[in-house]
Amino acid sequence: MLTLEFGILEFDPSWVGSWTQRSWVSWRSRPGCELFSIVVFGSIVNEGYLNSASEGEEFCIYNRNANACSYGVAVGVLAFLTCLLYLALDVYFPQISSVKDRKKAVLSDIGVSAFWAFLWFVGFCYLANQWQVSKPKDNPLNEGTDAARAAIAFSFFSIFTWSLTAALAVRRFKDLSFQEEYSTLFPASAP
Repeated sequence: MLTLEFGILEFDPSWVGSWTQRSWVSWRSRPGCELFSIVVFGSIVNEGYLNSASEGEEFCIYNRNANACSYGVAVGVLAFLTCLLYLALDVYFPQISSVKDRKKAVLSDIGVSAFWAFLWFVGFCYLANQWQVSKPKDNPLNEGTDAARAAIAFSFFSIFTWSLTAALAVRRFKDLSFQEEYSTLFPASAP
């Protein structure tokens, strides 16, 4: 076994080979969540606020509703951070030896992913509604309209990526339940 040491951290590459195909599938769904959240909050931060010549203050492109822009940015940033946290958990998951601890990690993944799918659904409905009732006179040059539509579209896509992540976590939970039952029925004999 080759162990690489980097300062305080120790990296053992032998556990990488123990990942199952399902772990890789679950891990691959996370970058989609990250990418979509970056697109949503990035497009709102970059082009979601407009300045008018007659007013000194900037306003949100979504019907002049600052709450809509704030919600999109907040959900996007927090979803990105949550995605990074669970991506780290996916990497650390094979090293968790206790089946009960693995179950807790997977149950939290199911709950958090379902919660974020719901928040993205609310965000999609909220942004789409505010965009629909926006007045053309507020933005006569159509500045930032592509970014506003991109935020709405990627909010919609995020519903499905987080739902997929929750579904994959349910699948992983079923596999863990089988592992626990198997180890209860057939305990490993001591040498």
